[in-house]
Amino acid sequence: MTTTMSSAPTANSTTTITTATAAVHILVFPYPAQGHMLPLLDLTHQLVLRGLKITILVTPKNLPALNPLLSAHHADSLETFVLPFPPHPDLPSGVEHVKDVGNSGNAPIIASLSKLGEPVIQWFKAHPSPPVAILSDFFLGWTQQWAEKLNIPRIAFFSTRVFLSSALTHLWRHMDSLIDAPIVEFSDLPRSPSFLNEHLPSIFKKYKKGDSDWEVVKKGMLANSESWGCVFNSFHALDGDYFDHMKEELGHGRVFGVGPLSFMAGSESLRWVSPDYDPGNGVLTWLDKCPGGSVLYICFGSQKELAQPQIEAMAAGLERSRIRFVWVVKSKGWLPHGFEEKVADQGFVVKGWAPQLKILSHKALGGFLSHCGWNSVLESVEAGVVILGWPMEADQYVNARLLVEDQGLAVRVCEGGSTVPDPDELARIMSESINGNIPQKERARLMREKALEAVKAGGRSSMALEELVKELSHAGGKKIKFFNPRSMSYIVIHIKQEDQPSTRKATSMEDDQSFGIAMDDVANPINMIDSASQEVHQRCKIRLLFNSMHDLKRTKRTEANDNG
Repeated sequence: MTTTMSSAPTANSTTTITTATAAVHILVFPYPAQGHMLPLLDLTHQLVLRGLKITILVTPKNLPALNPLLSAHHADSLETFVLPFPPHPDLPSGVEHVKDVGNSGNAPIIASLSKLGEPVIQWFKAHPSPPVAILSDFFLGWTQQWAEKLNIPRIAFFSTRVFLSSALTHLWRHMDSLIDAPIVEFSDLPRSPSFLNEHLPSIFKKYKKGDSDWEVVKKGMLANSESWGCVFNSFHALDGDYFDHMKEELGHGRVFGVGPLSFMAGSESLRWVSPDYDPGNGVLTWLDKCPGGSVLYICFGSQKELAQPQIEAMAAGLERSRIRFVWVVKSKGWLPHGFEEKVADQGFVVKGWAPQLKILSHKALGGFLSHCGWNSVLESVEAGVVILGWPMEADQYVNARLLVEDQGLAVRVCEGGSTVPDPDELARIMSESINGNIPQKERARLMREKALEAVKAGGRSSMALEELVKELSHAGGKKIKFFNPRSMSYIVIHIKQEDQPSTRKATSMEDDQSFGIAMDDVANPINMIDSASQEVHQRCKIRLLFNSMHDLKRTKRTEANDNG
């Protein structure tokens, strides 16, 4: 069933609502970018299979992307709630998806979608059996405000690795001091990684202070740490220590690693179907004729278009390498004159959409030259093929670091969105990666086994998914208490003696030994911690529950010295 508001979303908008089941009802809100939508739809598929009722909030032009999922389930268990896309002066009329404007459109799209709050709240209040929780993309963090108004949990969905979430939270919290820093160190994170400023996520680097759209982005990103729980399309073999860090950072254990989601049973059918793909293209038939492990697959995602010099360098490198290849170019992509004829016996060019999972899973595949977008990373892990990394923007540098340096699953080709690689060097790397006995191949094969282990029954990702379903199933009976720092009049300090360790969590001032300090008396909260430490017993731990809007639920621990 589809619920539609045909007019612009206003306070007077109306809707017709039908309820078909008493199952636990969840509202899912994807962000309209392919790398975000696909994994959240995969997760939605899994939730419906496990008995939850899902309503997907979507705008009209993004509705076709849901067709494979909608056709896989009965309308009683999966329906859509369609709202008009709020217009924005910086977006061309009719644009509702990032692919139509590129990453530069993220801020106006995020800001536009934030205006849907009022009709959504009205829909909840009018619904005879409204959702008991909101599951929304991490780019839509301001949905936390919706959840607070409705007194229901909000779960943040991250289509990325766990490290990126922690890094982004750190970056947004310390925006003023880090935005122009040449090198940014994440000393609080496992292994204390550091990155060049130009390698930081694009959503952070493009921030414009004072710009209304970007302030919406910033507020939403910071609100993710306020969410009731977090779900990641990753798994412990890739992100193990960062899962533990995230739980400590949030102060609770509701952190669910459920990836790789496209590896879960049944999910693949949702990605292998596209209305734009003509099976007569013949790429899979061509691969059938190639020896095992002999083909390099080249694709840079749904948004990136190579510039003419980059295309020429890639074409020259492929021709000189003499390896077999499948190269996906945009449907309007320009190729050197005569290139396709020259390499007719060597390679296959796909113009437009390609069945990436099927290609990567084919026995002929030996490597994947990729921009290192997270979906592509996980799909290569699922296929057990080595990655040749060319990170260009967004989270790709962070992902490439994991693949090349931390896990040894990839070979670095070059980096930068405007970099033009040397064709001879490109040919050498491609030839060695496909024809050589490099260690990354064996590591990729072993990581595939770990991914399989994670998603099978009893695996960590599978168990995390079951735990998520269990938590969501009980969400209907929960009343969520939201803390509003704007109304806070006291900072509460809980004191625990080291010789009397306690794991009990205080839920109020009466629950534990505490004392309060009036907010009006505190000019600098950090200095307050130091002064407060002088009032407590020797060698005791101080747990500060001071929170700003950007530090909600974040705690700072310090230890008094022997004289403190």
